[in-house]
Amino acid sequence: MKIEINNLTTEKIKEIDSISLVLEKAIELEQLDEVIFNVIIVDNDYIHTLNKTYRKIDRETDVITFALEDEKEMIQVEGVRILGDIYISIEKARSQAEEYNHSLKRELAFLAVHGFYHLLGYDHQTKEDEEKMFQKQEEVLKSCNIERR
Repeated sequence: MKIEINNLTTEKIKEIDSISLVLEKAIELEQLDEVIFNVIIVDNDYIHTLNKTYRKIDRETDVITFALEDEKEMIQVEGVRILGDIYISIEKARSQAEEYNHSLKRELAFLAVHGFYHLLGYDHQTKEDEEKMFQKQEEVLKSCNIERR
């Protein structure tokens, strides 16, 4: 298993360790063996550009994923799933933590797990799919003792 976390901002983010913790737990709970993916921490301008370029939505977002398994010609290495990339806006994470009255650690952990499940193909287009995805997310966060206050 290889999770690469890159902070492309100039900001020091002490809560970044919570990302590895929850992602390792999610991988364990999903009983995945060999997976590789990236988490990239960016600012609002960067994620806005990604959202506008790839989703045709002209505003920033909190998390955006690029799942390689969605591609018809995905890269495969024997025995390893290369999942893709999770981009998280630190500015959106911070404002949402404030808005929802919980810690930045909790918000970053939530966004990382949310992105992870998107990489695995989960979505929230229907109420049923949303409930399934959010149940999995909450199970991971709860098992890591990262809960809403």
